Amino acid sequence: QVHLVESGGGSVQAGGSLRLSCVASGRSIETYNMGWYRKGPGQEREGVAVIDSDGTTVYADSVQGRFTISRDNAKNTLYLQMNELQFADTAKYTCAADIAYGKLEDLAGGYYTWSGQGTQVTVSS
Repeated sequence: QVHLVESGGGSVQAGGSLRLSCVASGRSIETYNMGWYRKGPGQEREGVAVIDSDGTTVYADSVQGRFTISRDNAKNTLYLQMNELQFADTAKYTCAADIAYGKLEDLAGGYYTWSGQGTQVTVSS
């Protein structure tokens, strides 16, 4: 069993930055792929980024070049650095572990083993 707890969300003006963290407990995340998904008001869930156990990353087109996913296995922690935030990035961000096939669409579809409770990001224009 893996317990995931996100932090780092908040309110920021457009153009600003935030860094989300997802701390895992229960077992090491080293062998699992992990990712972040988000759900904004009135929007469908979107897979934002995935990082494999070997460090390979994939991003949604909407965040490519602005967001960076990373992991620190020694700290059992997943990160999401978000730069150049836009109003459209306003959403609840949730981390997940053990994503089926490691694809963004699997993340969006809920095909993962564990997820956290999420952290809210609000971007004002």
